[in-house]
Amino acid sequence: MSISRAIAEQMERASWIRRMFEIGIQLRKERGAENVFDFTLGNPDVEPPEAVIEALRRVVAENRLHSHGYMPNGGFPEVRAKIAGRLAERTGVPFSGEDVIMTCGAAGAINTVLKSILDPGDEVIVLNPYFPEYRFYIENHGGRVITVETDERFEPDIGRIADAITPRTKALILNSPNNPTGAVYGVDVLRELDGIVREPMIVISDEPYRPLTFDGLVPPETLRIMRRAVIAWSWSKAMAISGERIGYLAIPPELAEAAALRNACTFANRILGYINAPAIWQWVVAEVPDATVDVRQYQEKRDLLCDALTAMGYDAPRPQGSYYVFPKTPIPDDVAFIGLLQQEGILAVPGAGFGRGGYMRLSLTIPRRDLEKSLQGFARAFAECLCGVAA
Repeated sequence: MSISRAIAEQMERASWIRRMFEIGIQLRKERGAENVFDFTLGNPDVEPPEAVIEALRRVVAENRLHSHGYMPNGGFPEVRAKIAGRLAERTGVPFSGEDVIMTCGAAGAINTVLKSILDPGDEVIVLNPYFPEYRFYIENHGGRVITVETDERFEPDIGRIADAITPRTKALILNSPNNPTGAVYGVDVLRELDGIVREPMIVISDEPYRPLTFDGLVPPETLRIMRRAVIAWSWSKAMAISGERIGYLAIPPELAEAAALRNACTFANRILGYINAPAIWQWVVAEVPDATVDVRQYQEKRDLLCDALTAMGYDAPRPQGSYYVFPKTPIPDDVAFIGLLQQEGILAVPGAGFGRGGYMRLSLTIPRRDLEKSLQGFARAFAECLCGVAA
């Protein structure tokens, strides 16, 4: 038996993030864990807020009747109604429970939408640099990935996006705060985007990092500005519960095809094998939907890392949100520079893994003590590049 050609090709292009994770395992064996500084995975290094743990205890102790069994594929009606009420307050959109589908994280939400709207050969626009799993999601459902470059600040280039739209364009995936760049798209950008999105195209707004912004910045509500958008949400980052796989898909009732899309996505949720979102965690997030980790710890590490890298000579702008920094590498070959960092015990992800060579992604989920210990290695790698240029 052989695996499919499609999967074989996707495995060949598989995420640099996971590749670096495997390299990290080997380095730890060779050098000891205390000498390896892993900036690769966006896996929260903090525990969930106490309010989340308290809610989990209450839900488990209450042990509602049939709380461990099947429910409607879209999730518990009471949970959906609570989430819809909170969404209505935030966005001004008159959501009801039937407009919300509880999903296995934002990834589950995105996949249910793509499965529901794509015919073979339909196109989905992603903004470069982008989260690499988007490509696999799109291709898994028969779609074609259309990459569009962002501007020098990593913000959407409206003209380029408009030029990329064709009669086969079904969706644009929008990710703000962005992984990997940390960019947050403002009101003007969303308003301009709204002006070029036309039926049957929809915007899938992927928002797992929305609560994680810095310097008091509050991202605009996508649905207050964009008429043809759906929200893919996850509590993985905000609550530091990435292993629990809980999120939702919100389909505004004002969308012309809302009823058909709701039905299709509920069906897709089942046939993709999710069946339904984790039962216990539906009740937990309904109790404390706005609980968020202390963002100050990420902002402090952002400031420490960006200031230190900038002082060394790196081009390392401060991200506005998420928990990633996306500095330029000192040499154009980002993969080669990642190799230099590995010699220093530093694991980073090359920008090429996100579609933008000449950069690297550094995750702020690394413990502060490891971040501090890594700085000398960053300085030595940068100096080695300078010596190479001088030679």
